[in-house]
Amino acid sequence: MEGISAYYILIAAAIIIILSYLFNLIAKRTNVPSVILLIASGYLAKEMLGYDFNEADWFLPLELLGIVGLVLIVLEAALDLELKKENLKQILRALLVSGLSLFFNTFLLAVGIQYFIGNIDWLSAIIYAIPLAITSSAIVIPSVNGLPKDKKEFLIYESTLSDILGIMFFYLLLENINENGATMIGVNIISNIGGTILLSVILSFAMIFAFQKIKSEVKLFLFFAVLILIYDIGKLFHLSSLLMILVFGVILENRKLFFRGKLRKYLIEENVSKVLVDFKLITKESSFVVRTFFFFVLGLSITLAGVFVPKILFLTAYFMIGVYGFRWLIFKLMFRKNYFPQFLIAPRGLISVLLFFAIPIEFRINDFELGILTLSIVVTSIVMAWALVHDRLGRMGRIKRVLPLLKAVKKVGLNRDSGND
Repeated sequence: MEGISAYYILIAAAIIIILSYLFNLIAKRTNVPSVILLIASGYLAKEMLGYDFNEADWFLPLELLGIVGLVLIVLEAALDLELKKENLKQILRALLVSGLSLFFNTFLLAVGIQYFIGNIDWLSAIIYAIPLAITSSAIVIPSVNGLPKDKKEFLIYESTLSDILGIMFFYLLLENINENGATMIGVNIISNIGGTILLSVILSFAMIFAFQKIKSEVKLFLFFAVLILIYDIGKLFHLSSLLMILVFGVILENRKLFFRGKLRKYLIEENVSKVLVDFKLITKESSFVVRTFFFFVLGLSITLAGVFVPKILFLTAYFMIGVYGFRWLIFKLMFRKNYFPQFLIAPRGLISVLLFFAIPIEFRINDFELGILTLSIVVTSIVMAWALVHDRLGRMGRIKRVLPLLKAVKKVGLNRDSGND
């Protein structure tokens, strides 16, 4: 019986990966994010199987897949980011948008939670609001490949920084709840960020030295294991672990910028560039697999019972209006024009789930419905899908309008040449 169960599990896993690949093909042609199709597939599979999940059933696999997936997704994004002078403005804009959005959304949702849910103190409301205030890089990064390069890069920067700032904000708040005085809290925050960046740079240089020296053919997953170890140990010591992964990926991709002067002699560029090609490929493949199972399991976990509750529906509507209204305003002020569909791309996802269930027991609210988490993920993903599809159709429409004009110009040019002959 156990053997049969194992075969069924392997068959199901293979089918899920095949479906995910097909969803990626559909996403490239339609701009409908593949993660939405995966979530929907997981939910439909649960309904067809007639299996009821509870929190204890699905939180552990979601947490494990989420942690590994987050490390891989941020690493994949970091390995695609080139640090150039022309990108500095883009990075600063992304930092400003992600930071302002995080704090505005947290305050907005905390007010809404207190009003619609009720019987909640201000601190607990903020703790519950933070996970829902974070834009999910796990959904954004694989979904924006069809956008122009500048828009794609901005959204990758913004969503990754939103993840990092959100996690830091969440854990720094929990760790400093009992501290007295703003000065002490400020010192703790600055020392945490400064210590994380310093440690990240040291570890990154050490790993790159090892990266180019190891001659064994089996070494790429060794580096993945080290990165997972660094992330988890960093969490145990209350460091911003995601920032460490981002710094490593950025330094590895932009190694010539960091290995300058006397450090240049320690960089064996031929060895690093040769291995980096395979490292990027395996990172993408591993990220694809982990992301596939995370969002499928997330779909399995969704229950509609807690969604169609009046207070949850009203709270979600209030939150969505505030989130997209603020994003429209800040994008309008910052970019002036050409900010569609970026201001509508703000999905909740992997980080929201992980932080939601990391809320300490003493701050748990019995009356708080999980439906707000489910509905926020689904609604923001649907809005993003609509924006991407609309943008794609709009650009295709513009191309169709331009093509006849180009053909007419070309025809006139040919006629003129033939007349000259």
